[in-house]
Amino acid sequence: MAMPLSRITDHDSLGDFQRRLVPIDAVEKAVYVSGEGPAVIVMTEMPGISPHVARFARWVREAGFTVFMPSLFGRDGAIASAEEGVEVFRKTCISAEFRALAADRPTPIVVWLRKLARHAHEQCGGPGVAAVGMCFTGNFALGLMLEAPTLAAVVCQPSLPLEAPGDVGLPAAELLAIRRRLDDEDLTVMGLRFEGDRWCTAQRFAAYRQALGPRFVAHVLPDSAANPDPPPFFRHVVASPHSVLTAHLVDEEGQPTLKARDDVLRFLASRLLRRDASPE
Repeated sequence: MAMPLSRITDHDSLGDFQRRLVPIDAVEKAVYVSGEGPAVIVMTEMPGISPHVARFARWVREAGFTVFMPSLFGRDGAIASAEEGVEVFRKTCISAEFRALAADRPTPIVVWLRKLARHAHEQCGGPGVAAVGMCFTGNFALGLMLEAPTLAAVVCQPSLPLEAPGDVGLPAAELLAIRRRLDDEDLTVMGLRFEGDRWCTAQRFAAYRQALGPRFVAHVLPDSAANPDPPPFFRHVVASPHSVLTAHLVDEEGQPTLKARDDVLRFLASRLLRRDASPE
C-alpha cells in the first residue's frame, strides 16, 4: 500500500536518479535523470525538489518515461522548513534568471529549459518530449510549447507573474506563436489548480483560456480534496490548497488528487506513447 503523503517526513537522497551536470549556453545545472522511454521534463515547485516532487517524478518514470528533473532552486531532496522556504522564495523572486515579478517579458530560464528539452529528445528519441511545471515553474511548461520537440505541457497551479494574477506571464508574441502551433498541430495544454488557491486563482486560468481558447483544458479540484497536513512551507507560507500533484496530493485510492495524477499520466501517454487519454 502506498504511504500517505502526510507521512513523508524524511530527506530524499534521490539515489535512484542519475545526477548529471548539463551545460547549456555556458550555464551548467544539475539534472536528475531516471527511467526509459520518451523524455518528460519535470520542473519543481517552490521551495525545491522535495520528496513530494521526487515522488511525482517516480510516478512519471513508472508510467514509461525518462524523467529529466532540473535543479532550479533550493536543496535537492529536502523538506524545507517554513523559514528556509521563504528565503529560497525571496532569492529566486529577485533573480534575473527567473523574473518572477515581471509579466510579458522573456524569462532566461525558459530559454535554457527549451534547450534542455531538445537535449532530452536527442538522448531519448520518441515523437517528442513533455513538460510539467508546478507553481513557480507552472508557466515555464507552457513556454516550452513554443517549439518542437515539446508536444505536451501540464501547468500545475501556475503562480507567475506574482504581481499580475490575471496574466499568463509570457511575451505576447510568444503566446501568439504558441497558440498558432497548438492549432496547427492539434495540441492541448493541461492545467490543474484547487478552487480556493490564493496563488493561482480563477483569474489566472481565465487568462490561460483567453490566450489558448479550447486548447487549454482546465481541471479545477475542490479545496476539500487537498491534503490537510502538508509540509511546513505549504502549511504556514502557502496557506491554501495549492499543490495538486505533490504537497497537497492525498495518496489514497478514490481521492480526487490521485485521479488528477492519473489524468496527467494518461495525457502524457496520449502524446508521447500514443495511448488513449480517456479515463479508464
